[in-house]
Amino acid sequence: MNSKRFGNRSHNHPPLPPNLRLMATMVLGMASFMNILDLTIVNVSVPTIAGDLGVAPAQGTWAITSYAVAEAIMLPMTGWLAGRLGQVRLFMISTAFFTLASLLCGLAPSFQILLAARVLQGVFGAGMIPMSQTLMLQAYPPEKQGLATGIWAMTTVAAPIIGPLTGGWITDNLSWHWIFLINLPVGAICLVLVYALFKNRETPSVQKPVDFVGLGLLAVGVGSLQILLDKGNELDWFNSPTIVALSVVSAIALVILVIWEWYDEHPLVDVHLFTHRNFLVGSICMLVGTLAFFGSNVVFPLWLQTQLGYTSEWAGRTMALGGVLAVFMGPIVGANIGRLDARAVATFGFSMFAVYAYVCAQFTSEVDFATLATTRLIMGVGISCFFLPIITIALSGLSPQEMAGASGLNSFLRNMGSSMGTAIITSYWEHRAQFHHANLAENITSSYAPAQSYMNQLGQLGLGHDATLAMTNRVVESQAYMLSTNNVMLTCGILMVCLAVPIWFAKGPFVRVAADH
Repeated sequence: MNSKRFGNRSHNHPPLPPNLRLMATMVLGMASFMNILDLTIVNVSVPTIAGDLGVAPAQGTWAITSYAVAEAIMLPMTGWLAGRLGQVRLFMISTAFFTLASLLCGLAPSFQILLAARVLQGVFGAGMIPMSQTLMLQAYPPEKQGLATGIWAMTTVAAPIIGPLTGGWITDNLSWHWIFLINLPVGAICLVLVYALFKNRETPSVQKPVDFVGLGLLAVGVGSLQILLDKGNELDWFNSPTIVALSVVSAIALVILVIWEWYDEHPLVDVHLFTHRNFLVGSICMLVGTLAFFGSNVVFPLWLQTQLGYTSEWAGRTMALGGVLAVFMGPIVGANIGRLDARAVATFGFSMFAVYAYVCAQFTSEVDFATLATTRLIMGVGISCFFLPIITIALSGLSPQEMAGASGLNSFLRNMGSSMGTAIITSYWEHRAQFHHANLAENITSSYAPAQSYMNQLGQLGLGHDATLAMTNRVVESQAYMLSTNNVMLTCGILMVCLAVPIWFAKGPFVRVAADH
């Protein structure tokens, strides 16, 4: 794609007309949704994929890890790539090769080829999310950019909720290949329409030298951190020499990376963005808030499926109601964010999520589907008022030249938060279950009347001694995981409430710096 095909090189483009703006919103939101969906849609299909391609389920999880590692490494580079290639060109290249990699995944004859294709998906998909956000903001006038951000932010909320449900349905009713092949028509539509809408709206490109030292440090530091998070629970965390080694390597590489990029004349990652107060506050809240959101959203369906007997499809239905509400509320909140204090909206969002978490922490194992599903509506309100104001705060006061790099780092922190939430909160859930199991099991003695009464009732039903003990242990285990789930939800709620303090260190007004005329 040469520069002439993208027409005007000016960075200061007028907003798109309303009818074209609507089309741009739909297609850019669709591209962002498709990309984030691929982070989660594979999760429930791993056992099927592994069996079909002749590998163990534990090895099959690398289909998830390879994508996450590649995307995590590339996301912080988005600003540098956008400056070197131009924002429209970077989006087009990213989408084209992401779609091609999806085709390779769907047709992969072996697990090795699938892994290679998943790496390509992560490498090229990293540019799609921040560029979709940046281009969407470019299409709107300043007074309507809150609405644009609200619509875009809701795609990042809906995709992780819809992903497992969609992946499970496709795997059960079609074939796992289709979880990748469905990207082909979406990618093609995005390429055609984005080219038609933005071909004359390219941003200036500067041929900056490649920071090979920064690239190496970024790959080693972020790659080690992502593998550590993905494999930590499986390898028993710091009891594993592998995890310890990854921790040391990651810490050293990331510290040196920050120092190197701070002083480098042409940094690969613009760490100076963190000197902006609002970007720093927004980044902290995005990382911690996403950790709590994703952590609770991973553990809850796990509990439903492993302890309450829900299928993956019904667990997805339980989770979906809150996501649907968030999608509808996002644009409404976005359209009015300019009239409100973003810090107050975020605080309300944190509080509503905390209320949802507290209600969930009171559940018992007898809770019914209707209660579970309707409670998610509270979460939907909270998340609608969470992601949008944080993004608005983080990007406020930044120039258009800084926007691509800031969007990339913001997306990187969201991905890291989701990885950390999945790894840390799941591990916490397992350990708390073990703790509660041990405490409850201590009461299964001849001197504890309720336990003996329950076991006697099982004996009267005709169960033998071993069967009675096994049934009792199953009940203890179920209650232990119930208590552990309550602990997780309460912890995630507390994390959200704590964010109500740092968010007020942000300084208004929460608007972007206009481009130079």
